[in-house]
Formats: sequence, structure tokens, C-alpha cells
Amino acid sequence: MDTTHKKLLTIITEAVLEPRLIDLVREMGATGYTVTEARGSGSRGVRSAGWMHNGNVRLEVICTDEVAVKITEHLRAHFYADYAMVSFVIDVGVLRADKF
Repeated sequence: MDTTHKKLLTIITEAVLEPRLIDLVREMGATGYTVTEARGSGSRGVRSAGWMHNGNVRLEVICTDEVAVKITEHLRAHFYADYAMVSFVIDVGVLRADKF
């Protein structure tokens, strides 16, 4: 199996931020993204899905190391202090490298 090294950046945050984050990841160089509803509990309490202004979303981006760093640095500087948000990056082996 021939794979190409990329990063999977996952951002779990308040659903109200979805449009802003989509614009952000595109501006920072991501070629695509996936958004799903999310629910759970953390330091800011229980969050439910299904309500645009109260729920959470999970935004996932497969990208280069450089793009992942740019996005996460921007999130830390502009969102972490004021919003319920967690992000993480993992290494992935992509089978269709031309898509990313």
C-alpha cells in the first residue's frame, strides 16, 4: 500500500463558529474539510448537538504539516480564550494524495 504523509486536524467547537472556521481553513490553504455535529462533556459542561447556537461541531481537515500549524496557531491566538474549543493533530497516511 502506497500512502502519502499528511496531517488530520480535528477541531471540536461551538456550532456558531462553523462558517468562520470554514472560511479560515480555506484561507489558510486547506483544500477541503468535513463537518459533523458533535456532543459531549468537558470543562465547559455538557454540550448537545442539533441546535445551531448551542451545539458543537467537529471540523476535520486533511492537510500538510504547514497548513495544520498555521490553522492551529490562529485558533490559539483568536478563539481559545473565548470559545469552547479543542483541537488536535494526528499523522495520517493518505491513499489519494492528489486530493490533498
